[in-house]
Amino acid sequence: LIMRKKELKAVVAFHTTAEAIKFEKACKREKVKGRLITVPREISAGCGFAWCSDLELKEKLREVCKMENIDSEIYEIYR
Repeated sequence: LIMRKKELKAVVAFHTTAEAIKFEKACKREKVKGRLITVPREISAGCGFAWCSDLELKEKLREVCKMENIDSEIYEIYR
């Protein structure tokens, strides 16, 4: 069993699943790396999905939320 080192990630939590899917589509269109994950235990969110990306993309994630008019919270979490 190989344990990988946890890294600090930017995690975007959404209020609805529809917002999560909309955000995923926007990120793919804008070529923003990341993926949908199940919401980490540390976060309480309205839906079961969150977007996980590298920490250095945090500002870009904020821009995508604003561009798509998505209300969300962005956290820094070790994953």
